[in-house]
Amino acid sequence: MSWIHAAAFSPEPLYLNTASMGLPPKATTDALTRELAGWSAGRRQASDYDGTVGRSRALYAQLVRVPTEWVAIGNQVSPLVGLIAASVPDGAEVLFAEHDFTSVSFPFAAHADRGLRLREVPVHRIADEIGPDTAWVVVSALQSSTGAVADLEAIEAAARRHGTRTLIDLTQAAGWMQVDASRFDATVCAAYKWLLCPRGTAFLTLTPELHTSIRPLAANWYAGEDPWASIYGLPLRLAADARRFDVSPAWHAWVGTEASLEFLLGIGARDLEAHALAVSGAFAAAAGLPDARSAILALAPADGAAQQIRDTLARFDVMAANRAGNLRLSFHVHNTAEDVEPLGAALRGLVHIVSGR
Repeated sequence: MSWIHAAAFSPEPLYLNTASMGLPPKATTDALTRELAGWSAGRRQASDYDGTVGRSRALYAQLVRVPTEWVAIGNQVSPLVGLIAASVPDGAEVLFAEHDFTSVSFPFAAHADRGLRLREVPVHRIADEIGPDTAWVVVSALQSSTGAVADLEAIEAAARRHGTRTLIDLTQAAGWMQVDASRFDATVCAAYKWLLCPRGTAFLTLTPELHTSIRPLAANWYAGEDPWASIYGLPLRLAADARRFDVSPAWHAWVGTEASLEFLLGIGARDLEAHALAVSGAFAAAAGLPDARSAILALAPADGAAQQIRDTLARFDVMAANRAGNLRLSFHVHNTAEDVEPLGAALRGLVHIVSGR
């Protein structure tokens, strides 16, 4: 059965770089084009975007399976992680995966003067290393550099046993992988990758008990219970739910975010995951590689094959990334097995999969 959703995209190269920057579907570029025309005509005002942000929040909540009241909006991952890092008690232990993306670890490292004990372990060892002294475990659901999938079930279970809080970065997972953010104390997600949104929108989910225990360091008018009644003067009057952590939105980026989330939810998380894994598996089979069961593949060159790989990528006009010295390919809704199998066959014998362990 053909994958009809690829027709919603129009990339010129063989685009295998969603892990760096997602492609917008036609519905998103159309929405942004209309929006910019309205702006240039002087037909937009700030309050027009309240509905757009609200619908985006609700769509994301549906995608990651949490109540809308648990979702705060932001612009990037690191400021959202920073809210949690600032709440960790002095001297507490925080556990990370080795070589995880630094937007999840640097905000905690910035509190080194408070004696935080930051410990990195291999991603497959995370659950085993959680102990009674671990205050938070912080890990990406999917490792950016290798495509290794964290064992979230084991991490969740170990954290519950030891009373450890969990912060999961969904940036490389939400949009192609089925995720249930309600299982964790907090999750963060930058929307410009697998959610196919313009850069500048991000989401934070927090369980209700964290709504009052984390300080809203970016408290602002938009985080008010009634934003338009929170513009001037004291006292502080913030929303009672996760909206208390909102930042004022970059308007046009949220127009694109709403359109992209509607597109993805129209397909459904189950079908998106099945498709991404099928395309990744088709590439791997053509290349004579094991199926890594991930939408991200990190490939190291065989001895002496680096130039041949570069020539092959140029011949197929591939847009990909180099991360940690390896070729990183990512497969999403706009790709099909028929697109990637010829490239896989051309790379057979030239690359091998980098283990995420």
